[in-house]
Amino acid sequence: MANANGRLWWEIFLDALGLHHPSRGGWHIAVHSRFFVILGSLAALGVLTLGGAARYSESPTFCRSCHIMEPYYQAWKSSKHNGIACVECHYPPAAPKTILWKKFQALSQVAKYVTRTYSSKPFAEVDDASCLRSGCHSNRLLEGKIITKRGILFDHRPHLTQLRLGKQLRCTSCHSQVMVGSHIEVTYETCYLCHFKDRGEGRDLKPLGGCLGCHKMPEKTFALGGMKFNHASFVAQKHLDCQSCHVNLVHGKGNVPQDRCFTCHNQPEKIARFKDTEFIHQNHVTKHHVACFHCHESIRHGFSDRSEVALAKPGEPIEQKAPTLPESEAPAAVPTLAFDCAFCHTKMHTGQLEMFTGKVAGLGLPDMPSPMHAANVDCVGCHYQEKADAAQEFRGKTFKASAQACVKCHGPKFQGVWEETKAALISTLDELDAKSAAIGKAIDAGPEVQRAALKARLEKAEHLTHFVRAARGEHNIYLASLALRKADAEFDAIAKDAKAEAKDLSALPLISGSYCATLCHQKVGVKVPPETVKAFGKTMPHKMHAELMGCVNCHDIGAHKKVPLKKGVEAKCEECHPK
Repeated sequence: MANANGRLWWEIFLDALGLHHPSRGGWHIAVHSRFFVILGSLAALGVLTLGGAARYSESPTFCRSCHIMEPYYQAWKSSKHNGIACVECHYPPAAPKTILWKKFQALSQVAKYVTRTYSSKPFAEVDDASCLRSGCHSNRLLEGKIITKRGILFDHRPHLTQLRLGKQLRCTSCHSQVMVGSHIEVTYETCYLCHFKDRGEGRDLKPLGGCLGCHKMPEKTFALGGMKFNHASFVAQKHLDCQSCHVNLVHGKGNVPQDRCFTCHNQPEKIARFKDTEFIHQNHVTKHHVACFHCHESIRHGFSDRSEVALAKPGEPIEQKAPTLPESEAPAAVPTLAFDCAFCHTKMHTGQLEMFTGKVAGLGLPDMPSPMHAANVDCVGCHYQEKADAAQEFRGKTFKASAQACVKCHGPKFQGVWEETKAALISTLDELDAKSAAIGKAIDAGPEVQRAALKARLEKAEHLTHFVRAARGEHNIYLASLALRKADAEFDAIAKDAKAEAKDLSALPLISGSYCATLCHQKVGVKVPPETVKAFGKTMPHKMHAELMGCVNCHDIGAHKKVPLKKGVEAKCEECHPK
């Protein structure tokens, strides 16, 4: 389209840009100075726009423009670092090549946000160089020991410059990148992982560095229970452990569930290295600054309750009232003791548990669970009778075993089985104790050269009888009988070596193995032993042999209705009955 002068629109446009095209001049174009002014202005505008965009992209406001960054922005805004732009920490003070790589990574995050391929939990690393740069925390390693607001003694130098438990820590190992309501502030859960994980429990707790490695001993005098209490006099002078009063302060194990690995990884070759702790810590903590709590379950440390007890200065009257100082200035309140019976009453009922389950450590006894345990009967199956106690409101409540427990489950024929079983155990143990005492006297009167060895064997055998008595053999009569037989056999062997006389207890039901018949079967109407049985192709008088020899000479008594013949029993028969 041409105008009134016959010129085309693009010729007019070129004239406006300073490029004159004559109507009949071919493709010759004359360049005016206006063209260079316009070109320079556009270039300057482009540079200013790119610079402004780059500058804006480095501001916290730009970071906030992605909705997934809002929690991180709010944490930064409420932190001590709210006057420092994000890039000051997230872009390390390194070579331009590193800065360009960081900018490329940031640009890729923008692309992911625009294309909706982003993760709702972005992860960014903060290098130690960002924290320790000039003008920030460059002198942190030179400060030596400091005391945090929580009153914790801490020295940055050994934690950052030396291996701790074989691991190289970084600033963000303790100063977590993001915590709720804070940003790059101390995450004490990291401290607890290092100082408490696998360091024992309760009275056996042995924290890394000890309590006084982190806590300064309180110097003030506490008003507690109408009395003055000062740590220096109790801990320093009387050498008491902190755990004597401060118990139940560590909660959690700090374990690492393997399923947490799948939050970030899906490669089988990486998951396979789950137990390679050195490799895991090197690649997560040291190289990539991953916070400990991303993998570890938390460990909490502190009092579960705090009382409002005033602090008293020496010489001042003691008043039990809450501190009147503002919370930020008030001294720490004296903690209420967290009473836990398990700190004093440790490993209660261990023997009964081992007897009932049939799994005994260190006595050379085979696994032989009680029939009731095999039937999934719990302790409350027998221990259901409430123990009457006038002081119950002070001493608590206990449920003891009832003599009617057998009748309740097995019927009236079992009336008295429990009482008679206990009586048989007590009488057998008394007989074995007397036998052991007699052998002990013979050893003392014998040659001194073999006295120590025989005494050691005697004590080991006595340990079996102690187990049956303490663990209440009625919890598993089969295992109790086996332990008593083993003890009696060892007593006989020791007596022989000591040339001492030892009472023959082989006829006792719990030693001979006839306890099944005498304590139970006769009561419930089971005809045991039968008059005759078929054995080795012949009919033999079973009852007569049982009365003469007992059961365990021929049978292994493993459990209820499990009484197989012993291996080689036919040869034993031939001792009395030659072929």
